[in-house]
Amino acid sequence: MLEARAEAQRSKDIDRLMSFYAPDIVYYDAVAPLRFTGTDAVRRNFVRWFDGYTGRIGLETHDLTIVTADDVAFASMLHLDSGERRGGIELPIWVRETVCLQRSEDTWAITHEHISIPINPANFQVWFASGKDAPARRGGRSILGLLATSLLTRFRTGPGDRRRVRGVVAGQSPVEPPTGGAAPTHADAG
Repeated sequence: MLEARAEAQRSKDIDRLMSFYAPDIVYYDAVAPLRFTGTDAVRRNFVRWFDGYTGRIGLETHDLTIVTADDVAFASMLHLDSGERRGGIELPIWVRETVCLQRSEDTWAITHEHISIPINPANFQVWFASGKDAPARRGGRSILGLLATSLLTRFRTGPGDRRRVRGVVAGQSPVEPPTGGAAPTHADAG
């Protein structure tokens, strides 16, 4: 079920995605308003997320742990969320996720989901690291700084020389080896 849900997210198939959620879903996200209740609100939040990408969403699941007992289950995982965002920005980011499920009449449905993004508590900037277990690089990067770098890069390159922006400067990947900085924390962003 979780892999089918991830594929629906990757392909931005909103109807298929919503089929995995209970009508009274409570969904905590890292974006305002932080708490979404019910499938209508969660659907709007997913559509907002989908609309931020020009194509498919890259979504790799790591460290999946599932615990079940009778008619309840929970799963925790890390996702590497990537793809080209509107404006030409490619900025992979690690996302933590916990999903709670309940079985009713032999059908599992997600009743609670919690999303959070690792941050650097020293400067409250999002953690872009070389890997899920690597220390943060350069103490974190702000979205505003990354957008400014993206715009500068676009103006410096011609239309035939468009380079993908993947972090601090064109051609530099946010999943490159770390160059120092504070270690990530497990503080919730949401």
